[in-house]
Amino acid sequence: MAAPRRSGRERVPPHPDIQTISLQQVLEALVDPVRRRIVSELYAAGQDLACGTIELPVSKSTATHHFHVLREAGLIRQYYLGTSRMNALRRDEFDESFPGLLSALVAVRDRK
Repeated sequence: MAAPRRSGRERVPPHPDIQTISLQQVLEALVDPVRRRIVSELYAAGQDLACGTIELPVSKSTATHHFHVLREAGLIRQYYLGTSRMNALRRDEFDESFPGLLSALVAVRDRK
C-alpha cells in the first residue's frame, strides 16, 4: 500500500503569533552568539536562506536547535522548498512589535 501524500502545509512547522511573543522571550533567544549570527545573516541577505547556507561553528544538530529557538521566539519563519528548510526573518512583523531592535542588533555586530 502506498503512503499517503502529504500536503505542503504539513511541511511547515508551527510559528507563534508575533503578538504573543514577549520581549523577554526575544532577548533570551538572542543572548546566544550563534543565534545572533543567524539573525544577522538573514538580515544582511535580505532574502530567505536555507539552513545549510549559513556557516555556523556548531554541529548540524546544534544548529537545528538554534533555528528552533529562533522560530519559537518569533524571529524566523521556516518552510520547505523541495528538501531544503528555508528560513525567513520576520523583519516587518518584528519591527512593528519591537521597533528598532533588529537594526540595533545588526549595528552592534557590524561594529565588531
